[in-house]
Amino acid sequence: MDDDRIFKALADPTRRHLLDRLFERDGRTLTELESELEMTRFGVMKHLRVLEDAGLVITRREGREKLHYLNPVPIRLVHDRWIDKYTEHRVAALANLKHELEETA
Repeated sequence: MDDDRIFKALADPTRRHLLDRLFERDGRTLTELESELEMTRFGVMKHLRVLEDAGLVITRREGREKLHYLNPVPIRLVHDRWIDKYTEHRVAALANLKHELEETA
C-alpha cells in the first residue's frame, strides 16, 4: 500500500465527493459521476485516475460502459495504521478509569 498516494487522493475535496457518491451507490458510470459535478468530463476522468492509482476506486467493464466501484480497503488500512494506533491509548485509559470508578462506587 502506498500511503502517499492514498493521502494525496483523499486531500482533494472533489475526489472525496466522488468517493462519497460511490459509497452511496457503487457501480456508477463516468456520465453519472460527471453529472453531479461542475467540471468537464476530462476533469472528472483525471480525478478518477488518481483514485484508481491509489487503489480507492476499481473499475469493471460491462459492455460499452466502465463502472466505478469504491474499494474501502486502503482507507481501512490507513485508519488502522495512522488513526487507530493513536486513539488506542486514550480508549484504554478511559476504560481503566471507568473500571476504577466502578470499583470505588
